[in-house]
Amino acid sequence: MSKRDFYEVLGVERGVDEKALKSAYRKLAMQYHPDRNPGDEEAEAKFKEVGEAYAVLSDADKRAAYDRMGHAAFEQGGMGGGQGPFGGGAGAAEFADIFEQVFGEAFNMGGGRRGGGRARSGPARGADLRYDMEIALEDAFNGKEATITVPTAMHCERCDGQGNEPGTELETCGTCHGAGRIRRSQGFFTMEQTCPQCGGRGQYVKTPCQDCDGVGRVRKNRTLNVTVPAGVEDGTRIRLAGEGEAGARGGPRGDLYIFISVKPHEIFERDGPNLYCRAPASMVQAALGCSMQVPTIEGGKAEMKIPEGAQTGRRMRLRGKGMPRLRGGPRGDMVVELFVETPRNLCDRQKELLKEFCDLSGEGCNPDSAGFFNKVKQFWDDVTTDDGRPNAN
Repeated sequence: MSKRDFYEVLGVERGVDEKALKSAYRKLAMQYHPDRNPGDEEAEAKFKEVGEAYAVLSDADKRAAYDRMGHAAFEQGGMGGGQGPFGGGAGAAEFADIFEQVFGEAFNMGGGRRGGGRARSGPARGADLRYDMEIALEDAFNGKEATITVPTAMHCERCDGQGNEPGTELETCGTCHGAGRIRRSQGFFTMEQTCPQCGGRGQYVKTPCQDCDGVGRVRKNRTLNVTVPAGVEDGTRIRLAGEGEAGARGGPRGDLYIFISVKPHEIFERDGPNLYCRAPASMVQAALGCSMQVPTIEGGKAEMKIPEGAQTGRRMRLRGKGMPRLRGGPRGDMVVELFVETPRNLCDRQKELLKEFCDLSGEGCNPDSAGFFNKVKQFWDDVTTDDGRPNAN
């Protein structure tokens, strides 16, 4: 009987892409899988047909040859000189390769995975842990030595993490006979999975340890010393290798990750290596100019020059007064934003002096105000009344 067209077998068009081709194969392979159709010879034949079609069309070179010559490309004298797309017939091992590529290693054919099957599960690495640490901005500037307490799983000292009472032996699992995996056959397919009895260990604890009840691990609080380096930022992650949970069956410990959060500061705001703060200046200081001392993050003072006539929003940069950089390099800067404070709670004499100052002041003392009101006046002059007449102002 002549073979059906491979594209027809998979129910796809000739120009189908790799993703759609694989999807079509998955659907048909699961539909005709022998495990789903026990004893159905027709389904088994269709399963083989689908596998053969996919083996050719999923390979770029074989697909090109098939598009040119059809089935003749794989017959005597064709590509490879064999009796099928595998050069000698499509055997169980070849179909296992295809099925494993598409569906993963859970399915195996002909007596298990190539290479003698999987080894039984050994010691497993422990889980990673997370610890959240909140620090002050000053700690981020200076660095910090901290002591933390972390609840974690630790190897049981009594049984050395093995789970059995000292002086007793682990028993070989009777379900998998020490292999750690079991196989279930259906037709010419074999499904392999972790042994549910021993969890893949191949052995089980007959006499559990009195301290850990056979688990091999106990819950305890660990006290650790942590070095927080200078320059850390909010969200920095510090990794402590081997300080996580103990692994199962005596396996290695996982890692501990410390996530840093920096508390808001009452004076400074941080943006990378730079610090920002606002500093008040009296009206007289801003008008006449002066030297002002401002606080720094290291706890000292820095002198800042306020120029004559400084306005609110004026920014002054103090080089090298910001934060250190975590990975080295020059310190950031401190940027001080000035705001001019309007006098309040004036006595009568102070009000008189201010009025006198106002009378003596001309447009030259307040150029911004003068310029604004000149523009407003021009705007008002251009405005007409509701009846279309020019404004009388």
